[in-house]
Amino acid sequence: MRKTEYSSGTFFVGMLVIFFLVAVLSLSWGQIDIPFRNVLAALSQAVGLPFLRDVTVTPEQQAVLWHIRMPRTLVGLLVGAGLGASGTVMQGIFSNPLADPGIIGVSSGAAVGAVLAIALGFSETSMFAMPAFAFIGSLAAVTLTVCLAMRHGKVPVMTLLLAGVVVGMLLGAITAGILTVINEQKLQQYLFWTIGGLDYRRWEHVLIGVGPICSGILIMLLMTRHLNILVLGDVEAKAVGMPVAKYRLSLLAVAAMTTATGVCISGNIGFVGLVVPHMMRMLVGPDHRRLLPASVLAGGAFLVLCDTIGRILIPPMEIRVGIMTALLGTPYFLYLLRKTHNLTR
Repeated sequence: MRKTEYSSGTFFVGMLVIFFLVAVLSLSWGQIDIPFRNVLAALSQAVGLPFLRDVTVTPEQQAVLWHIRMPRTLVGLLVGAGLGASGTVMQGIFSNPLADPGIIGVSSGAAVGAVLAIALGFSETSMFAMPAFAFIGSLAAVTLTVCLAMRHGKVPVMTLLLAGVVVGMLLGAITAGILTVINEQKLQQYLFWTIGGLDYRRWEHVLIGVGPICSGILIMLLMTRHLNILVLGDVEAKAVGMPVAKYRLSLLAVAAMTTATGVCISGNIGFVGLVVPHMMRMLVGPDHRRLLPASVLAGGAFLVLCDTIGRILIPPMEIRVGIMTALLGTPYFLYLLRKTHNLTR
């Protein structure tokens, strides 16, 4: 027992260190490089810590750090952490490691909302229009999915899965129909959104996302014990007196809200909610009391690392983070799958 606790504690300390180092790398690297010492000095000065006071941070570095990179990094950490947590919850609810936050229509609903904001011209009048439409579309899609799946106050997992597929196909058709009637400029704007990116993120985006995403992650962390019971199946959960439908719907609602908020401030970034929980499950096991916080840290670090590499790989061009998550995540995911397969033979 002590060895397990020590190993778990060491793992999470390592994850926290990686989380912090990735954030510092994101703040340091880019078209204008800022030395690590200068980044740490600026951060320590901002919070009033007496570290690196002899290091001079130029006004240009201060402007790049606080007005460009810090909002971008914070949005990446928030969105990645939210997607990691939501993907873990979805995979637990559906007892399927291939489930992701978009399985109940979140991404499809956000796409309809975003394309409507673009087609109607609202995205040109306010920077908050497209995020607001995407958020409303996500929640509307999830509500429709749950209503279609609900039978006599119960929400069977398989029915919910099928309803999510049907709603996703319907909303995909609506999105495609709208795209056929908008002009090329608006079509390009939608294409950039659907790939997902952290460029041009501002402090307003951080303020939009920090409350819902952090609250959603906290609620999911508090419900890990219930999620462990739900994974065992409805019969076992009812045997211990758990109201299955209540907790399943609560977890779905929180995961959907967290994902919808992330999608509305960063665009439709795939792969994180699917692969990160699966990677962490291979490393820490299926117990959600360890798996969920591990996925939160890994999701945030993974998304910000992908964004940082995309910025510096082919300067001055940037590769959007939605592309980088797939390019970097797929090989490692396949490596872990092969390694696990070899260990179980």
